[in-house]
Amino acid sequence: MSIILIIIGMSIATMIPRVIPVLIIEKIQFKGWLNRWLQAVPYAALGALIFPGILYVKESALYIGFVGGVVATALAYLRLNVIFVVIGAVLTVYILL
Repeated sequence: MSIILIIIGMSIATMIPRVIPVLIIEKIQFKGWLNRWLQAVPYAALGALIFPGILYVKESALYIGFVGGVVATALAYLRLNVIFVVIGAVLTVYILL
């Protein structure tokens, strides 16, 4: 029983700092330029997470990751569903390896 209470307490402790900003920001109206800037943050974070992986797919053949990134960019430019973009990039890298 004490383990369940610990799990519940820990979940509440992690939920509070995540829920409060969402409730506060929902009621605030930002200026247009700030709103556009905030909408770009997820894409910038995703790029920062993915780009190092593109560079280091295989140390001896750096072009493989670059080609996979180009394929993913091309598929995303065609406005395909994100799952098809990921599958296309992974298949490209797999074939080149």
